[in-house]
Amino acid sequence: MGLSYSQLQSGAFALILAQVDGPYRIPVVIGAPEAQSIAIKMEGITPPRPMTHDLFANFAHAFGVKLKEVFIYKFEDGIFSSELTFTDGNRTIVFDGRTSDAIAIAMRTKAPIYTTKDILDETGFILENETPVPAYQDDSLSDEPRVENYAIEELERTLNQLIDAEDYEEAARIKAILDKKRKEDGSKSASQDK
Repeated sequence: MGLSYSQLQSGAFALILAQVDGPYRIPVVIGAPEAQSIAIKMEGITPPRPMTHDLFANFAHAFGVKLKEVFIYKFEDGIFSSELTFTDGNRTIVFDGRTSDAIAIAMRTKAPIYTTKDILDETGFILENETPVPAYQDDSLSDEPRVENYAIEELERTLNQLIDAEDYEEAARIKAILDKKRKEDGSKSASQDK
């Protein structure tokens, strides 16, 4: 569903998993590298070189191995445990993995993510008046002009600089702003043409 800075752990992020066709949400605290990898995929950004999770998915695909599913099977001491089920058509093998890595790979392979009713009951919550969770929330105050006020050309330039510098976390945030501005400009142009 979304990704934001973790209020509980400095330098970490909270990934919100949404129940398919259901009201439950599960917060998973993940580290910055995994958050960056997930954000890049969520925002549709293609990095100039493959990230680790891209490399893993490409490697598996090249050898005919498919991620069948991710199963979040345990929640203990604030940590989720997951299994990844792989198949090559003949054999099926289950590996234990960090939930953040499992999710990042599942996003790249379009594999489903499952959990148990007990985990959903223990860690899940329901948002009353649900609003979309932004990919990143920047609460910092600064004298700099707000990025949201940049022109499209400046946002494009900034996005390219961030990708070149491999700052994918900030690039994901800028791309979301850029996409919103492009959509707004498209709506304005369409209404002016009528």
